[in-house]
Amino acid sequence: MGKSENISQPVTETNLSACHPSHQVLFEPIQIGPVTAPNRFYQVPHASGMTETHPRVRAAFRETKAEGGWGVVSTGAVSIHPSSDDSPLPYARLWSDADIASHALSTEAIHRHGSLAAVELWHGGAAVMNRTSRLPPLPPPGISWAATHVGFMGQLRPKKMTGADIDEVLHWQRLATRRALDAGFDILYVYAGMGYLGYEFLLPEYNHRNDGYGGTLENRVRFVREMLEVTRDEAGSRAAVALRISLEELRAKSTPHYESEAHGVVSLLSDVPDLWDVKMDSSPTDCGASRFRPEGAHEPVIDFVKRMTDRPVVGVGRF
Repeated sequence: MGKSENISQPVTETNLSACHPSHQVLFEPIQIGPVTAPNRFYQVPHASGMTETHPRVRAAFRETKAEGGWGVVSTGAVSIHPSSDDSPLPYARLWSDADIASHALSTEAIHRHGSLAAVELWHGGAAVMNRTSRLPPLPPPGISWAATHVGFMGQLRPKKMTGADIDEVLHWQRLATRRALDAGFDILYVYAGMGYLGYEFLLPEYNHRNDGYGGTLENRVRFVREMLEVTRDEAGSRAAVALRISLEELRAKSTPHYESEAHGVVSLLSDVPDLWDVKMDSSPTDCGASRFRPEGAHEPVIDFVKRMTDRPVVGVGRF
């Protein structure tokens, strides 16, 4: 029997019996909203560099995870609109119906092995360059993102989002959700991490708005909640809705009503997504090399999340 055939064997009582009892739960199915993952091995969104230029290579790359037994296999970031244009860096998109077919190659490849396919729908807000679209970046306060974020030093003057702009982004998320469903995805992400648009609304020292989307924590959470709600409204029972969120900086911020702002965000949104995908704020802390980062490195930041929601929680950090 070839190696690839061996690793894609279904889990049975015989081969599961050799597993340590504390690990057996990893091989059990789990309900995620309206869909069921065959096990708890969840490949979170991460960039592959293959994007729209090499859709068949991208599909084959993701298929290796499904063939190897991962219950859920995710894309990297997939832009929902030309105002979130990361060129010349490699990125993926769902800007129009013409983009559906390339993503369907990936979902079909993942589904061939019984795994669920997840898509990380993404708008970068201020943390984009828009060197092809030439559209002004859309941050909540109209202020450029930190210049210390290498690769995000766009040269276009950002535009402060109006209420109409927020409505537009919600509409783009709805359209991208519709296209993702047509492409065959089972789990649809709202991204509120790594300095991107959802996260920009959450951060008090960056979000200087004085309307219903700024100020109090409840107001700053509103945009993320509405992105989740519009995604669920469009998806219905066809797919699950996941929230990917960075908690490192928010965990360090005190607030009068919660142990930290991270606790507050999770409390306010605890039952809104079907799944929580929790992470750090930047690549050095999110995926540091093992020689510098210990096993379970994220736990001191994200360990509280499962106590505050009854939804499945996904975490990484060198387990």
